[in-house]
Amino acid sequence: MSEQSTLSLYLPDAGATDALAGLLAMTQPESAIVHLEGDLGAGKSTLARAWLRALGVDGPIRSPTYTLVERYRLRDGREALHLDLYRIGDAGELEFLALDDAAAALWLVEWPERGLRALPPAGLRVALAVEADGRRCRLHGLGSAGERWLADLAPHCRLGAFPEP
Repeated sequence: MSEQSTLSLYLPDAGATDALAGLLAMTQPESAIVHLEGDLGAGKSTLARAWLRALGVDGPIRSPTYTLVERYRLRDGREALHLDLYRIGDAGELEFLALDDAAAALWLVEWPERGLRALPPAGLRVALAVEADGRRCRLHGLGSAGERWLADLAPHCRLGAFPEP
């Protein structure tokens, strides 16, 4: 992967996570599939929740840990899916979620490695890890659409909202 298609940011607190989510929402393409990766407690659900809020979801945003998928209506009337595949044993289990017909504007997929064969390809991979008192976020643009997305996002991230520890 080229250096241009990867962006590394330090998120010192919840405010920085919210800021990043707002920028991701602002720059995301018309249709986006995002893989959220990281250990338990790395901040995947926190980022997903903030992203959905930035797109206008007003009501409760539940963790899909037990339901596997939660669907949300966005401000513009389109749909977003938040998936958590931690509990599945095989990608074939996703067949029962009726995702084949999902024309959602945004897919946020936690633990995507557990369902890769059954998921559409991602345009962005977000890898989160605990670092110092915050989180390290590495964004990887996948394919030309993902690389364009990162190119659109990068200038907004240089405004000092993400200081290094």
